[in-house]
Amino acid sequence: MSRVQNAAVASVRTVLGLVPARWLPGGTPDELINRQVEIGRPTPRLDGPLKAQGRAPFVTETAMDGQCHAALVHSTVTRGRITRLDTRAAESSPGVLLVITYRNMPRLDIVPMLAGLNLNAPGNSGLPIMQDPEVRYNGQAVAVVLAETPEQAEHAASLVEIDYAPRTAATVFEDAKAGARTLPSLLVEKNHVTVGDAERELRRADHRVDNIYRTPGHHHNAIELHGVTAAWDGDSLLVHDSTQMIAPTASGLATLFGVRREQVRVVSPFIGGGFGGKGLWDHQIIAVAAARMIGRPVRLRLTREGVYRIIGGRTPSEQRMALGADAQGRFASVIHTGYSVMPLYGTCPEPYTLGSRSIYASRSFEFLQRHLDLDIVPNTFMRTPGETIGSFALESAVDELAHEMDLDPVELRLRNIPERHPISGQEFSQHGLRQALTDGAERFGWTRREPKPGTVRDGEWLRGLGCAAGSFPYARMPGGSVRLTLRRDGTAEVSCSAQEMGMGVATVQTQHTADRLGLSLEQVTFTLGDSALATATSAAGSSQTATIAGAVSAAADKLRAELVRLAGRDSPVAGRTVRLAGGGLSDVDDPARHDGYREILARAGRDELTVTASGPPPLEFLRFSMHSSAAVFCEVRVSAVTGEVRVDRLLGSFDCGTVLNPVTAAGQLRGGMIMGLGVALTEETLFDARSGRIMNPSLADYHIPAHLDVPQIDVIWTGIPDPRSPLGARGLGELGTAGVAAAIANAVFNATGTRVRDLPITLDKLL
Repeated sequence: MSRVQNAAVASVRTVLGLVPARWLPGGTPDELINRQVEIGRPTPRLDGPLKAQGRAPFVTETAMDGQCHAALVHSTVTRGRITRLDTRAAESSPGVLLVITYRNMPRLDIVPMLAGLNLNAPGNSGLPIMQDPEVRYNGQAVAVVLAETPEQAEHAASLVEIDYAPRTAATVFEDAKAGARTLPSLLVEKNHVTVGDAERELRRADHRVDNIYRTPGHHHNAIELHGVTAAWDGDSLLVHDSTQMIAPTASGLATLFGVRREQVRVVSPFIGGGFGGKGLWDHQIIAVAAARMIGRPVRLRLTREGVYRIIGGRTPSEQRMALGADAQGRFASVIHTGYSVMPLYGTCPEPYTLGSRSIYASRSFEFLQRHLDLDIVPNTFMRTPGETIGSFALESAVDELAHEMDLDPVELRLRNIPERHPISGQEFSQHGLRQALTDGAERFGWTRREPKPGTVRDGEWLRGLGCAAGSFPYARMPGGSVRLTLRRDGTAEVSCSAQEMGMGVATVQTQHTADRLGLSLEQVTFTLGDSALATATSAAGSSQTATIAGAVSAAADKLRAELVRLAGRDSPVAGRTVRLAGGGLSDVDDPARHDGYREILARAGRDELTVTASGPPPLEFLRFSMHSSAAVFCEVRVSAVTGEVRVDRLLGSFDCGTVLNPVTAAGQLRGGMIMGLGVALTEETLFDARSGRIMNPSLADYHIPAHLDVPQIDVIWTGIPDPRSPLGARGLGELGTAGVAAAIANAVFNATGTRVRDLPITLDKLL
């Protein structure tokens, strides 16, 4: 994250702006946008029967011969140095095989860190792992016990005695502001951005709002706990890991442990939720080191509390959001600045201002994020990083401005939708926020909203309606590849090291491959979850679908060329322009001229034909402004007696390109909206600034929405393809969360007249 990176990205965008679009990836629309058979069908998840029958293999259900079990010991101070470390009681405990501390841990470097232009690096922390007696945050792993059973390991871990010499720690958000850092960039975007004089325009505006919005820390709570099983065979390493970064993890471990990349195999066929939290953390590295030391497979599964101790979450934030508008409601000033936490050893800048840069037009802008260095477990990416909390500030402010102007909140948003990217001036590849808003308002029955807050009552319950918009950027990662094999029996297999975290990757890509090759769904298999396969990128930034789709398209083009060569001069399509359709090569101008895959391979004496290909460089998102949009509508009731908030209805109206499978898409969008519900009403990592310790490290104390908290959720979409992306699709796994917290907060205001700017919205803030 540097000024050099900013200059490089700006230069590339400038050059690409001069290049005719047709020369670039996405320059012409994907032919499958208008030629779909399986794509768009509500095909049930292909892995559904396996999961329903309990036969889907998850990581810590995979047993290896001779495996032992590991349990971590966590520090109980925030900053300090270990002065006494007594492991004798643990070592003599029944079943114990080995106790590892900084004294006998192998010497290891830092994991390659995820950052800026290296989004496929696996590391989340720049701290050494059990390399010295120093403690940098409360909960840091300081020892690990290996035993024959998990119970023996856990018990022995409790017997390790440690004394510390505490040091002064930075744990208070407010106190750290004085030393806040301003990074040059946020991921691949510049941090401090100004257009015009936003402060002056704010002062001159006919209408203005200028407030502080606060969001707490949030923590990862995937249903499947983080776990790993590692085994060495000489210098070859096999790792069963619950990770959303299979290939990057294999590369990172190879680098760290001094072996060749091909000697490391990471297997992860199914992941019980990731959401950004399942990268490469301390526990995997400790397990791999322990397995090498003891010469046996080692399984290490974190407890729920252990996840809170060493796996990062979403940072707390304090955001200033100011809007100024003229008498007609056109924005004259948008100012979005603030503070969040990112330790010097962290990687995630929580880019909460990025969504605000693309969604509305204005005469002037200012965006700036400052980062605080606290002594905590390094924060990390969590579903819809940045936009989840940034949209709360922006969309709450839009609602406040609409109320101040006595203008309908939907209408205010419609008046400020830009024609091009408001900052860069780039052309939108496709932009349907206007339709998402109008479709959503009609479907929801927005005209029933009573503009005056606190006027609709049903017994003790005050009722209100709210809305918000949201956006999330399109991403397609560089370097993703697939291996495509066509067999003489007419079937095909696509394989790569992609991750299946519950979003239906195999189902959607099987549908895609069937249409790409002109086969039926039953003739295609999709294999994933193993680093020994063709290298796929991480499942991050809602990029996996587009990344794999680009690679499958490239592989199909390569396969077509190979088939033309094999078909030879005697083929009925020899010398013709052909495409893959109907189970073979088909003449584009005369589809009746056709040569089947079976016939081509039979004539060539081949049982199968295999190609490997990567998608083209993802230049489209640098040439065009590519974003998905959300319009969220909410109905709540608030008890006038207790302050209890109940969400009765949620509707999400989305513009997200081609929807490849309505079943999996609706599940992803509803899941994101449920997480947004938790952000609004229940989720908060409670941090004791005196000790630097997380106080609610369990699902009993950290409240995520339960079934009875979740209302009726309606999901609709525009269905407009993006002509610049593979299949016309954009990622939607994270879009569903954007705007939800603001829509709920705005509905609460409409119900009660009380504006909550400090999440979560709890009853004490409404009484």
